Amino acid sequence: MTVPPTDVRPDPGPDSDPDQIFRLQEQVRQLKEAVVSHAVVDQAIGVVIALGGVTPDEGWIVLKEVSQHTNIKLRNVAEAILIWGRTGVIPPDILTALEDRLGRPGLSGPPPGSPHVSGRSSR
Repeated sequence: MTVPPTDVRPDPGPDSDPDQIFRLQEQVRQLKEAVVSHAVVDQAIGVVIALGGVTPDEGWIVLKEVSQHTNIKLRNVAEAILIWGRTGVIPPDILTALEDRLGRPGLSGPPPGSPHVSGRSSR
């Protein structure tokens, strides 16, 4: 049996390179962010589907066109639509673009079926 010399260290390998570790950590962070972003966009597509009576593919197109028309990132448009569903508040430029794309002017207030948040009691 041969014993390796004690003054020789094993090759640390490419995965222990600090730059490689940093790149992998960054990649993991970006993947986590993408998963969250994808969920937000999917939920917003669901709102567009319910609101406009469109197919999922059409909902995606509407969301993409609203993003392009308003020059707002898709994820931010999706987040605004989800906030609108919870609070009834949406930036006017997003609402206008959404109304235009769905051919449904006057979409003020929260989407149908969303809880309405109000400072007043309903009594």
